[in-house]
Amino acid sequence: MEKKLCPCGSNKAYDECCEPIIKGTKDAPTAEALMRSRYTAYVVHEIDYIAASCKRTNDENDIDMEETRKWSEESTWHGLTILRTDKGTESDEEGTVEFTASYTTRKGIRELHHEIAGFKKFDGKWLYVEGIIKPETVLREGRKIGRNEKCPCGSGKKYKQCCGR
Repeated sequence: MEKKLCPCGSNKAYDECCEPIIKGTKDAPTAEALMRSRYTAYVVHEIDYIAASCKRTNDENDIDMEETRKWSEESTWHGLTILRTDKGTESDEEGTVEFTASYTTRKGIRELHHEIAGFKKFDGKWLYVEGIIKPETVLREGRKIGRNEKCPCGSGKKYKQCCGR
C-alpha cells in the first residue's frame, strides 16, 4: 500500500512528516517545519492544532475558531511554497518564514495567501507569533458570471440579486 504524501510539499509521507507534529507526538524542530505543519493542518482540518501552535495573548485564544474551521473546510488547498527563511533553525530562538499558500474558495476564486510569518521558541518549542500578509492578485477559475445571468447556485434569480451581492 502506497503511503499518502504530506500536503506540505516535502515529498515525504504524511505519517512521517507533519502528522506527528500535528498529533503532538513530536515537536517541530525548526520554524519552517512548524510552518509546514500549520499549512498541513489547514488542509486536513486540524484547527485545534492551528490554535495550539500560536503564541497566545494573556492565555486567550486570539483565533476565531469557527471562521478558521470554515476557511479550512470550504477551501480546496493546492500547495505551499516556502519563498525564504531567516534563522529558525534548531539552534535559533526565533525565525521568519515567507511563504505562499494557494487555494480555491467555495465560490471558485483561486487565491494566493502570501505571508511573512514570525516564529519564536517558548520553553524549547516553536510557536507562530505574528504574520504580515502581503496582498496578491486574485485569479478567477472559470469564466466571469454576468450580473444579469442566472445565478449558478440554481436559485433561478439573477446573479446580481443572489450570490453576486
